[in-house]
Amino acid sequence: MQLNKIPATIVTGFLGSGKTTLLSNVLKQAAGKRIAVIVNEFGELDIDADLLRNCPLDCEDESAEVVEGDDGIYELANGCICCTVEEEFLPVMQELVKRRDDIDHILIETSGLALPKPLVQAFNWPDIKQHCTVDAVITVVDGPAVAAGRFASDESKVQAQRLADESLDHDPSLQELLDDQLSAADLVVVSKNDLLDDVQREKVKSVVATEVSDSVKSVYISNGEAQLDLLLGLGMAAEDRIDHVHTHHDHHHDHDHDHSHAHDHFDSYVITLGQVDGDKLQTQLKDLLANNNIFRAKGFAALPGKPMRQVLQAVGERLDVHFDRLWTADETPKTQLVFIGKGITEQQLIDSLKLAEVA
Repeated sequence: MQLNKIPATIVTGFLGSGKTTLLSNVLKQAAGKRIAVIVNEFGELDIDADLLRNCPLDCEDESAEVVEGDDGIYELANGCICCTVEEEFLPVMQELVKRRDDIDHILIETSGLALPKPLVQAFNWPDIKQHCTVDAVITVVDGPAVAAGRFASDESKVQAQRLADESLDHDPSLQELLDDQLSAADLVVVSKNDLLDDVQREKVKSVVATEVSDSVKSVYISNGEAQLDLLLGLGMAAEDRIDHVHTHHDHHHDHDHDHSHAHDHFDSYVITLGQVDGDKLQTQLKDLLANNNIFRAKGFAALPGKPMRQVLQAVGERLDVHFDRLWTADETPKTQLVFIGKGITEQQLIDSLKLAEVA
């Protein structure tokens, strides 16, 4: 019988900040640990869950055992956790509590558009609090994006520049979202440190310092690689102090019960194609990213004559491409990509990407 509470680590952060890469590296390092993974996706295509479910090419056999639902990783695919805590998250946690003797740790990856506070508060529900605790809330931020002044709410000069630039999105909910994700943090992980110079790194430190207390540490990492003991076993019991964290989300609730969430303002589409010419697909993707307000694009591609599935991930205009695994015998290779942005249409995406499809 397990007498101690199961520790849960909540990983939050904006779209494309590097949450999935970080969790994938955690799973590779956590040899022998029995880990349950809950993935909360925005959009119809569970890319993050699939990436975590499939062991990377260099993953050793002795890496962590992932505690699975009926088909693998527990997934919350109905959008933002802040809107689905009671409907979806609590039943999943109750199921994990039933299996607590088989679980050493719970990892929860929130959607890039999710607010962590309601999720942490859910750990105070009697059925959950008795058996589980929030080991820590880890907020992942995209170092180069923050250094460039995107989503830096306390930088008045940056804000003035953004307002003067008609090509930028000026929706303040993005700033508030990042503020709220940082306000709940027990640890801040700044990703893509290898892309920062000393001046940019100081800018990131300044922005983060305005949103978190002095007791909250920041870790700078490259390629999602962080030592396991820096991330797990922090013992913060975040559920005990979360009610004292006041967020923009709370303010909207206090003043408008019919308020909108940040994710209400986004367009999300899943585009499905057959096999594609890899070079043409990347060309079309780069063109779409350069000429449209697309925050995130992510998915898989099937290439003619290639036995492996290709993963494509784009943040802003940065596009990363790699092969992750072989297509299985029971799969029909196909291309699927999810897009999140504003002012984009599904037909526009289809018309562009169809040019890369192989007849």
